[in-house]
Amino acid sequence: MYKVLIVEDEPGIREEVAAQLQSWGMDTHIVTDFRKVTADFAEYEPHLVLLDISLPFMNGYHWCKEIRATSKVPIIFVSSAADNMNIVMAMTMGADDFIAKPFDGSVLVAKVQALLRRTYDFAEAVPVLEHRGALLNTEDGTLSYNGEKLPLTKNESKILSVLMKNKGKIVSREKLMEALWQTDSFVDENTLTVNVGRLRKKLETAGLENFIETKFGQGYIIPQEA
Repeated sequence: MYKVLIVEDEPGIREEVAAQLQSWGMDTHIVTDFRKVTADFAEYEPHLVLLDISLPFMNGYHWCKEIRATSKVPIIFVSSAADNMNIVMAMTMGADDFIAKPFDGSVLVAKVQALLRRTYDFAEAVPVLEHRGALLNTEDGTLSYNGEKLPLTKNESKILSVLMKNKGKIVSREKLMEALWQTDSFVDENTLTVNVGRLRKKLETAGLENFIETKFGQGYIIPQEA
């Protein structure tokens, strides 16, 4: 789960942003003590920071510089001070993007998602995932087990990749649908059920029984090895 640190002193805006990001499966932390932004950053270890320019005590540029001294984490400035000088200053200080207030919540979420994908999905992609001796090659979508290669469909490979990356954690049906079809809306949930069922049969045929467990009302999980 991606973690987003929100450094914004307007209560209405920060709570709304947090709620929108959480609805898309992200974890959020709102800074409340604006003298200890870097302390919150170090403790929370976010994947991305949303940062206003105008803040109590020290402005956003100061905190951007402090964060950049130790981390390359993506930073998006969100501010009403959206003149060219401030935008240029933000990017010069190390920001990755700038969103002007007032903003559309869906645009902010889309920009956050895009930056997270660029930063982590590509930079930290793992070509081979392993569990219980099974090796999933995420490049060609094949699963190897006991010296045999098991071909998977594109959807089966994506499902298994998401579950193996999160092994030991319950993955919601919504997250799987988003991974498969980039949305969890307007898709028949039965389609996901069929794909998971076919994948399970292939795994069982290869000798990998109970590789994927269903958590009713929650999603699916690949249990950690005992």
